Amino acid sequence: MHALANRGEMFRRRGEPERAVALALDDYDRSIRANASRADVFNSRCFTRAIVGRLQEALADCEQSLKMAPNDAYTLDSRALAHLKLGNLDAAIADYDAALSIKPGLDGSLYGRGLAKRKKGDSEGAVRDIAAAKAINAGIADVFSHYGVE
Repeated sequence: MHALANRGEMFRRRGEPERAVALALDDYDRSIRANASRADVFNSRCFTRAIVGRLQEALADCEQSLKMAPNDAYTLDSRALAHLKLGNLDAAIADYDAALSIKPGLDGSLYGRGLAKRKKGDSEGAVRDIAAAKAINAGIADVFSHYGVE
């Protein structure tokens, strides 16, 4: 199952992101059909769906993952991204806060929360979070740009 869940990553690294996404979603679907008890695979599919804009499906996957692993920082981060892209800023911030309470140095959660704060008009909080994220990962803005969020 692990090989199925990672095949798309190979294509992403080879510079074929569309193929990577299509294969990854197919692989996650197959992996879930084979073993529907893996919270990490539901989270991975949630995150991938959030990136490509299948946001309601992403939220459903994150909810399933969180039923199995309620305090998983990475799933909370994935759900926050879906909320951010939907414009549900309060929900995004709440999920980013929860993820950061579990994993304080999670660069994506810091950056995403900073973007959500900026959209809500909290310039000071946004600058602080974005700077903290960039101190951990200087390329985090590019990562989020690939997610379709700036």
